[in-house]
Amino acid sequence: MKKVLQTFCLISIIWGCKQSPPPPVVTDELAYRNGSNVHFSGRDWVVKSYENNMWGPGPNFFSGNENDITIDAKGYLHMKIVKRDNKWMSTELIGKDRLGYGRYIFTIEGEMDKLPENLVLGLFTWDDNSFFSEANSEVDIEIGKWGNAQDPGTLQYGVQPINFGILYPERMNRPYYATGKMNGVTTHEFLWSPDSIVWKSYLGDKVQSNQQFAYWKFGKNNPARSKSENGQSSAAIVIPKPGNNTNARFNFWINTWISAGPSDGKEQELIIRKFEYFRL
Repeated sequence: MKKVLQTFCLISIIWGCKQSPPPPVVTDELAYRNGSNVHFSGRDWVVKSYENNMWGPGPNFFSGNENDITIDAKGYLHMKIVKRDNKWMSTELIGKDRLGYGRYIFTIEGEMDKLPENLVLGLFTWDDNSFFSEANSEVDIEIGKWGNAQDPGTLQYGVQPINFGILYPERMNRPYYATGKMNGVTTHEFLWSPDSIVWKSYLGDKVQSNQQFAYWKFGKNNPARSKSENGQSSAAIVIPKPGNNTNARFNFWINTWISAGPSDGKEQELIIRKFEYFRL
């Protein structure tokens, strides 16, 4: 078990929700995203589109095709991993709203404990312009097996800096729960404040204390860590602060170090029913 835990931790550190090399500071990071707009959960989002070159995480090709990120009659968001022009395409949405400390709630639907071992759903915050000061202001809920097909569960919580290739185990948690609880509809939240980040997960489509099946708290008493990437390092931080351009994001992507497409060779689809944010 120890060896397995070390393996998935190292893999997740290297290939987590990492987006791209720290870019130059820009006025608006959405300006260099080549995608269309989607309206979901009362908010506007931009489709991340890199169909001709690979981009993080993964790296992957990211589809801008209107059939690969859709909203159904109930207002639910459908995200796909598909093969187009002989290339496997992942999907990502970038929130236009500038968010910060607060409560982030994600309701999802799918056979999450049955995902092929090289697929990941990321539900997270990100800021392209806060790498050096706040390690991209990243707080994560990640769902995947990280290459271990025998892992019965998929849920993982984390906060950057975890670091590129260096294990900071205190900054991530993979809660244990009864196998199969992530199959169906589940709701996941984190409460991000200056003093702590608290994650909780629930069965069903809402936050209900009697349906909670996972929990983790990360406090400011942990050691400060730096994020290292492409020869550059961030400041040493404990709990990252939101930046001026911090937003919420969803991505459904392939760990391409295992294979270029899903390990089962099949196209994939999952549903995000709802996203909610409440500012502190």
